[in-house]
Amino acid sequence: MKKQFIIILFLGFTLSVASQNYVSFDEMKENIVSKTIPLISVQELKKVENTKAKFLLIDTREKAEYEVSHIKGAKFISYDNFNIKDLKEVDKETIVIVYCSVGYRSEKVGEKLKKEGFKKVMNLKGGIFDWVNWGFPVYDIEGNETEKIHAYDKSWGKWLTKGEKVYG
Repeated sequence: MKKQFIIILFLGFTLSVASQNYVSFDEMKENIVSKTIPLISVQELKKVENTKAKFLLIDTREKAEYEVSHIKGAKFISYDNFNIKDLKEVDKETIVIVYCSVGYRSEKVGEKLKKEGFKKVMNLKGGIFDWVNWGFPVYDIEGNETEKIHAYDKSWGKWLTKGEKVYG
């Protein structure tokens, strides 16, 4: 437990420092990920949603973030407590789109999914922050549309230009 706490603390510090090194959200989106998982833009995801194509959308943030708001239909799978058993009934040929706040944590989960044999994994470029910034809706834990968005912390919250920022 102590080791996990230290890892979470280190990750939070690293991500907060990383957030401050970019001039614009576009620059940050381009550089925060290694591109080991193909990227899909929010506009492309919206088109896929509108076609009613079958895909699995996975929110890889933490439970508190997901409960504040998430993209409609997203399944919660924690980045910190990722367990492949949570997806045991999902066909490995299914299109899987992962997202987090901006794309870093979801890329790491995407890498794990690829390693486990999932063949069609994509990472939402700019994550839920970009989704909200483009004016697309998010939903609370009861399924109601909301303006609230968990901003992770203040250094990351600066990238949200729309919605009501929630911390903690």
